[in-house]
Amino acid sequence: MKVTKAQAQANRAHVVETASTLFREHGYDGVGVADLMAAAGFTHGGFYKHFHSKTDLMAESAACGIAQTAALSAGVDMSEFVRVYLSREHRDARATGCTMAALGGDAARQPEAVRATFAEGIESLLSAVNSEGTSLQGTDPAETRAKSLDMLAHALGAVVLSRACPDDSPLADEILSTCRDKILASLSPSTTASTRRRNTA
Repeated sequence: MKVTKAQAQANRAHVVETASTLFREHGYDGVGVADLMAAAGFTHGGFYKHFHSKTDLMAESAACGIAQTAALSAGVDMSEFVRVYLSREHRDARATGCTMAALGGDAARQPEAVRATFAEGIESLLSAVNSEGTSLQGTDPAETRAKSLDMLAHALGAVVLSRACPDDSPLADEILSTCRDKILASLSPSTTASTRRRNTA
């Protein structure tokens, strides 16, 4: 039976979503095309009806995962974002968590198409955390961008370092809690200043 255009598009989207999850869990080199297609419920041969290469799928699945994180981040109070992002739950949920944290190291070794997708993703995340209603929004666009970039890099790096430790390592939790507290303090400079004044009074 001939597959309709709508069904073909749905099948492609399903493969992309499946790849997004598997790549985050196992890395780009940890998942082959055959295993990926089997996980999506399709044959290996069907892959090339949708994609020219694995690199194409890597780039598209990264864009899919990053878009999910950006959508969840838009308009969210940054303190809440930091608490969720630097939680043990997010740290342990690699397959469904932030694509940047799960695959940033892998992306650095991939073709330009994949790295370009990550660069675009960074910009989309910056836009999300700077969207109207967020606590990072300020009067100076350059300062706001620098602050949001610093916050994202700090949070993402903390998750990467924590995941590099054994799951039952106290250091894994220490990294998350220390960085979470430091970032939250940086988001509330007035609160930090008043605390210092009380402590020195």
